[in-house]
Amino acid sequence: AGDDMILKRMKRRHLREDSIRFCEEARRLRPDIVFGADFIAGFPTETDEMFENTMRLVDECGLTWLHVFPFSPRPGTPAAKMPQVTRDIAKQRAERLRAKGRARVLAHLEEGLGATRPVLMETATLGRTHQFTPVRVAEEARAGDILALRLAAHDGQSFEGLRAA
Repeated sequence: AGDDMILKRMKRRHLREDSIRFCEEARRLRPDIVFGADFIAGFPTETDEMFENTMRLVDECGLTWLHVFPFSPRPGTPAAKMPQVTRDIAKQRAERLRAKGRARVLAHLEEGLGATRPVLMETATLGRTHQFTPVRVAEEARAGDILALRLAAHDGQSFEGLRAA
């Protein structure tokens, strides 16, 4: 969540400003760092304004990788006893966050096009950059290999990597 009241109700021990400050400080030390975060959309009592604070936090922290899911109450938990956001609203908010996440990933991929990066191969045809970005290769490699790959194209979710000359 990107709203202080929702963070408090989730029993988190940080504020939105702590997240922003952390990301800014990490970027000062390592400008190429990329962040991801998990988000629950539609947590009990979340208003439209509180949700918009979460949407803004994605940009303010410069998040790239978002894992988003709508709130689902678990019986016996404090959150299950709170006033609930409707399931439809929670799903709509989750989709808005996912769309923002897709846009952030697309911008990240566009920014990286043409660069040559070391890629740690996880399988014969899939590896990841140090920014956790998936890179697919046509020519097989061994899992565990680190290849210098030019990020030649992308499909909106991952790069296509070509061996650097």
